[in-house]
Amino acid sequence: MLYIGSHVGFNKNSQILGSLEEALSYGATTFMFYTGAPQNTVRSKIDLEKVKKTKEKMQELNLDYTKLIVHAPYIINLANNQEEEKYQFSISFLKQEIKRCEQLEVYNLVLHPGSHVGLGKEKGIHNIIQALNQVLKDSKVTILLETMAGKGTEIGSTIEEIQEIIQGVENKDCIGICLDTCHLNDAGYDLSKFDDLLDEIDRKIGLHYVKCIHINDSKNPIQAHKDRHENIGFGTIGFDLLLKIIYHKKLENIPKILETPYVDRIFPPYKYEIDMIRKKKMNFNLIDQIKNS
Repeated sequence: MLYIGSHVGFNKNSQILGSLEEALSYGATTFMFYTGAPQNTVRSKIDLEKVKKTKEKMQELNLDYTKLIVHAPYIINLANNQEEEKYQFSISFLKQEIKRCEQLEVYNLVLHPGSHVGLGKEKGIHNIIQALNQVLKDSKVTILLETMAGKGTEIGSTIEEIQEIIQGVENKDCIGICLDTCHLNDAGYDLSKFDDLLDEIDRKIGLHYVKCIHINDSKNPIQAHKDRHENIGFGTIGFDLLLKIIYHKKLENIPKILETPYVDRIFPPYKYEIDMIRKKKMNFNLIDQIKNS
């Protein structure tokens, strides 16, 4: 099965059951969500009955609940400890998110490694490792470090930086990687040589650590370090290249998640992009079709 989906909403009333219903409306077979707003700490209590109903419904539809992904909030920054109180807040909040994932029985949590904000990459990586060793000590959840575009003082824009973090994490069973195609492009990786990139990851880290892929086109040329996502086939990466990544044999059991922008900031494109991906045919009228739907 092709595990293809998108980012979907999660609200305090319908919770994960509502997330599933939204994903199904797009023709998705998996999905990713935040357990609350990514910019703040407001969180509603997890409704365990809705978790049960979601699992039952997915089983009826022959969909794999283990392929679901949670994304950690943006306000977590494990790389900077200049202000100890903020650093400890990030660690504490990440622990809470892990507990929420455990309640949801969703065991893959994507995390932006963090920004060192002037401390330097060496110190930033040390801080990330130190924090991860705290939060993963008794965790059932696997944290997936997302590959970043290299904007500002972001850490995680090179395979070597991800490698160094993983090497420093003690609980290797609970650490992994989330590849992001837009971020890889903007960081300087030529995705037309994607097999070479996979070989590099396998050699330096281990391909088995890759457990999620964010499928996004990019508004920017390679090595722009800007991180601006584009709709599939309308950016500098292109439809054919993204399709090869989506259907790559070495990645066939890994969930692929669309994070492409809403058309005119109003219309979600996911139903149409997923259909295009399934048909393996670029629809150049996609934007107009979405607007007129």
